[in-house]
Amino acid sequence: MRMKTTAVLAATAAALTAGLVSPGAEAQAAPAQRDGTRSLAQVLAADGHHLDHHWSDFDVLDQVVTTVLEAEPDSPVAVLADGRTRLTAFLPTDRAFRKLAGALTGSRPATERGTFRALAHSVDVDTLEAVLLYHVVPDATLTARKVLKADGATLTTAQGGPVTVHVRGHRIDLGDQDPDARDPRVNAWQTDLNAGNRQVAHGVNRVLRPVDL
Repeated sequence: MRMKTTAVLAATAAALTAGLVSPGAEAQAAPAQRDGTRSLAQVLAADGHHLDHHWSDFDVLDQVVTTVLEAEPDSPVAVLADGRTRLTAFLPTDRAFRKLAGALTGSRPATERGTFRALAHSVDVDTLEAVLLYHVVPDATLTARKVLKADGATLTTAQGGPVTVHVRGHRIDLGDQDPDARDPRVNAWQTDLNAGNRQVAHGVNRVLRPVDL
């Protein structure tokens, strides 16, 4: 499925890049042109092409991206395949999506496939798209070092909503828009994924919620 995801992303990314990049972003990024252009879509596709039993990777996320792009080919989610576009993404692990599925359905699925099915049956594609875009900070490559220095900062996401950074020692929590759920935390062992490129990511232990789900 991930090969399909990458192909779908690549096919639509070029037309969507302008939609997430401000007019001055290209000029602002010029001094950092040495950064690579490996996309986060390639990162998602790097460890296989199927759902498995490793709850710490991003298989369910890959399935959600595929679902959104198959339903809405013009979705700005496709920017994840354009490595020329600078962005930072907070990537929920499979276990993070399992927690969300449990919150939505009342029981935690036993498998990654069950997790994805529970999500797909609980919320519509537009909501899935909004959730994905809420994990993307456009126009900025925020390494873990930069995020650790941003205590109290508010990040504006591609969805339009804010995420607030809370730093406690070396722990990074992200405040989302759901007041009833625990805030996600950046996984210390999954920071600076795709380092050295314009698109960088950090794994998180819960799904960021743009609304009260």
